[in-house]
Amino acid sequence: MAVEPTPEPPKRRKRDRDREERVRLAGGPQPSLREKAYAFASKRTTVRTCDFTAIGIPRHYLTWMCEEGLLVKVGYGVYRAADREAA
Repeated sequence: MAVEPTPEPPKRRKRDRDREERVRLAGGPQPSLREKAYAFASKRTTVRTCDFTAIGIPRHYLTWMCEEGLLVKVGYGVYRAADREAA
């Protein structure tokens, strides 16, 4: 019985290789906007919408994060980080 050679993995595109190289040279992948917003809110008691937009977090992310339970809307334009319990 003859052993068939294993097929070679498909070649990656040049732009994918270049992107991986840029990420590697930049020190690895950057935190997502969601992670960045939650870390920012965790350091403060309350955070205003303008504080989030000042660090580059779009306002619609705040609504999504409230729906997911990461943020709690305290008042109009005022948020705080939700207290997460260990599972």
